[in-house]
Amino acid sequence: MKRKVIIDCDPGIDDALALILAIKSNELDILGITIVSGNVPALQGAKNAKKILKLLGREEIKIYVGEEYPLVRKLVTAEDTHGLDGLGETNYTFNEDLIDYGGVDFILEKAKEGDVSIIALGPLTNLAKAIEKDKEAFNSLEEIVSMGGAFKSHGNCSPVAEFNYWVDPEAVKVVLDNLEIPFTMVGLDVTREVVLTPNYIELINQIGGNIGRFVVDITRFYVDFHWKQERTLGCVINDPLAVAYFIDRSLCKGFTSYMDIVTDGIAIGQTVVDVANFYRKKHNVRVLTDVNSKEFMKYFLNILFEDYKEEIEKIVDNN
Repeated sequence: MKRKVIIDCDPGIDDALALILAIKSNELDILGITIVSGNVPALQGAKNAKKILKLLGREEIKIYVGEEYPLVRKLVTAEDTHGLDGLGETNYTFNEDLIDYGGVDFILEKAKEGDVSIIALGPLTNLAKAIEKDKEAFNSLEEIVSMGGAFKSHGNCSPVAEFNYWVDPEAVKVVLDNLEIPFTMVGLDVTREVVLTPNYIELINQIGGNIGRFVVDITRFYVDFHWKQERTLGCVINDPLAVAYFIDRSLCKGFTSYMDIVTDGIAIGQTVVDVANFYRKKHNVRVLTDVNSKEFMKYFLNILFEDYKEEIEKIVDNN
């Protein structure tokens, strides 16, 4: 049976890839997409999500704008990473209809129905607001899988912090301190291992089609950023791993622990994982530490391009 999910995101190039993966996956029943400010302001993120739905012919899926600002901090976005439009400055056009709001209320409404999970691909502001508004209803959710944070890996927006959690660390703390359901952190320790290399991008280019052209177009800016920033050939695609792990738990390994987050000072946004159990507190997070990157890439590409399994398997095995 398909699992009912809400995808909470801030599209974003890798969010766009994750949305394509989720929508094309047969295992997910997407109840709606809620948008939070992060990579780009929430309104732009909603427009980008609509572009994805139009590309895939799935415009019946509802999109709801949620929180436009972090709980405490001033909003800092990442257009340097994702482009001014959030999709690599491709400026894909579409017929803009009215944008729906009420992302937080939508989360709570669906949580009360039961058997619903959240895949969170951006800052956790919408989730924190939902908990503050109705903790009991929010904890009726089945589980949360969140792309964010880091255990042993260094940060990607400061020496110690991952971007999603750095944007709104207070929201992360609200979630961690009030959550009574399973929460998995898909952090930089595993996402940094999934790189869309030049070989993979050329494979996608050769396959072509609407999805192939779209992926190649939006990742070009992302590839340039990764080369300038860290001399990586290709681009790290963080968010699709969270979707893939939600569907197939065999892709990653990890452990449960108590985790807290730094909300001020030089280490703001750092996730503090009590792996040695110093605090003697109840475990509140499953921390992923290992990923089978080749199996992930096969899964990701096979879902996007189901008619090219043989070519995909060969390229991934040899990459």
